[in-house]
Amino acid sequence: MASASALVVQHGPAGGPGRWERWLAEGGLDLSVVPAYDGAPLPPKLAHRALIVLGGAYLPDDDARAPWLAPTRALVREALDTGVPVFGICLGGQMLAQVAGGTVRGEHGTPEFGSTRLTLRAEAADDPLFRGLPAHPTAIENHVDAITELPPGASWLARSEHCPYQAFRLGAHAWGVQFHPEAAAERISGWSTERLEKYGADRTELARAAERDEPAAVKVWHEVALRFAAVARGEGRGLTLRRDRP
Repeated sequence: MASASALVVQHGPAGGPGRWERWLAEGGLDLSVVPAYDGAPLPPKLAHRALIVLGGAYLPDDDARAPWLAPTRALVREALDTGVPVFGICLGGQMLAQVAGGTVRGEHGTPEFGSTRLTLRAEAADDPLFRGLPAHPTAIENHVDAITELPPGASWLARSEHCPYQAFRLGAHAWGVQFHPEAAAERISGWSTERLEKYGADRTELARAAERDEPAAVKVWHEVALRFAAVARGEGRGLTLRRDRP
């Protein structure tokens, strides 16, 4: 299998691509990770087969605290305009929504931490990444900000009890999620107890629940990673992705 490469924008030292790096490589998509938070420059133009924007403790336009967000938004805009596949995670998903005309609000709604039950919507049945997945997969959440309005024309794919816009697709090639499919349960042990306690969450309990849900979650988000890699490599690109996986 010939490999392609994806540009990955990382917003914090603990917010790397995690298990998705291994899973995407399995699908023939190698990652070029740019630690933008540490001053690493982003390319002015995309020269990769895909763009992945990871999560971070910022709003998508928090340029005063994170000056690399503006060039990241420009790359997202370029990807949307040129058809380069995009996957945005947490902050990355919020950025995708905002760049395309949706809205994001800080400290909005009920915060979500740890393993969370999602509900796939009817639109997911025809989606190249989400079709055929369990109706109620779990995924790790770690957010207090949220998308409050999807961009015009977006396909709304998944919700949770407290956060309606958990996953969406723009056109045939761009996905945003509020949750963290790249994060294994063990990542929770590194979260700030002070921050969690501020919102009434207990890190030990969150870790225990995530470990319980991990086996089923791994199957789901591994499959989604392989499907995104296939889209990025041009195998049945976008909405015409081959349907040989359950």
